[in-house]
Amino acid sequence: MATPRILDLTADGLRLELLTAGAAARRLVVDDEDGPADVVLGLADPASYVVDGGYVGAVVGRYGNRIDAGRLVVDGAEHRLTTNQFGNTLHGGADGFDRRDWELLDQGPSHATLGLTSPDGDQGFPGTLTVTVTYRVAPGSVTIEYGAETDAPTVLNLTHHAYFRLDAGATVDEHTLEVPASSFLALRPDLVPTGEVRAVAGTPFDLRTPTVLRDALARDDEQLRIAGGIDHHYVVDGAGMRMAARLVAPSGRWLEVHSDQPGVQVYTGAHFDGTQTGLDGRPLTERAGIALETQGYPDAPHHPDWPSTVLRPGERYATTTQWRLGRD
Repeated sequence: MATPRILDLTADGLRLELLTAGAAARRLVVDDEDGPADVVLGLADPASYVVDGGYVGAVVGRYGNRIDAGRLVVDGAEHRLTTNQFGNTLHGGADGFDRRDWELLDQGPSHATLGLTSPDGDQGFPGTLTVTVTYRVAPGSVTIEYGAETDAPTVLNLTHHAYFRLDAGATVDEHTLEVPASSFLALRPDLVPTGEVRAVAGTPFDLRTPTVLRDALARDDEQLRIAGGIDHHYVVDGAGMRMAARLVAPSGRWLEVHSDQPGVQVYTGAHFDGTQTGLDGRPLTERAGIALETQGYPDAPHHPDWPSTVLRPGERYATTTQWRLGRD
C-alpha cells in the first residue's frame, strides 16, 4: 500500500493534521499563551496506521464498539461477522475502516472530506455502504460530520477514536473529566454489555460533577477491574446536539465534546504498553490518553429496546461531533 497522504487544515490558533489512512486525526495543535501544544496522540510512522494503528485517531466502522459473538441479525437474516476480541466483533471486525486508506474527495484550507466504499459482505456486514467524513476547523473548534448510505438493510455506528492528552506528560491521570450522564452500560468480563443500564449514582462512574481521573480510577469497583479502568458507554442525558464530555488539564486547557449521538464511550487507555511510539518519540504507556467516542449503543442489534443502529436503503446516516477547545 502507498504511504498515506498527510493533510493539513488550519484556522486561527489551531492546526489539524489528518491522514488518509483511517481518515485519522494525527495532530491537533492549539496555540495559546504557553505556545503550541498537540492535544491528541499520534503515531510516529504514518504507515503504521493501516497495519496496526490500534485505532489511534482513526474513524472507526462499520460498527464502533462491540457486537456479541460476531452474530448479527437484520430483518431475520443472520450474518456472521469477523471477530477480533474475545470472540466478539470490535470496531468493525478484523479489517475495519481504521485500516483503510480513504479517498480524498475535497479539501480546502479549513476543511477536508474523505470517502470510502465498503462492499456487501465486508467483514460479514450486509449491504454496499458509501461513507464520507468531513472535518472542518474554525478558531477553537473541530467539527466532524459523518454521512453514509446503503443499498441493503444493515447496521452502522461510526465513531472517532482520537485519544486526548491536553498537557505534556506521560498520562492523563491528573486531568478532570465531566460526563453529563445519569447511567452507563454495565459490562461482562469480555467487555460486551450485559444489557443492564446502570445508574451512575454511588459508583466511580458518576462523572456528573468534574472528577480527577486518578481519583475515579483508584476506587474499588468490579466494573473498573473488568475494564482495567473505564471503558464504558455513558448514556448522555438529553437529546440532540449537546455536551457529551468536558476534559480539563491541570494547565487549565480544556476540551468539550459535543454530539447528537445517544452516548459516549469513555476509554482511559489501559491497553497502551509502550509498543507504540508517539510523535514526540516516546513510547505510549498506560493511560497515555483518553478516548471520548461519541456513538450509538454498543451491541445494540442484540437489544431491540435500545436506540436502533439499523440503516436502510433510501435513508441517509448523518451525525455530527464537535470538539471545542479553550483555556481557563
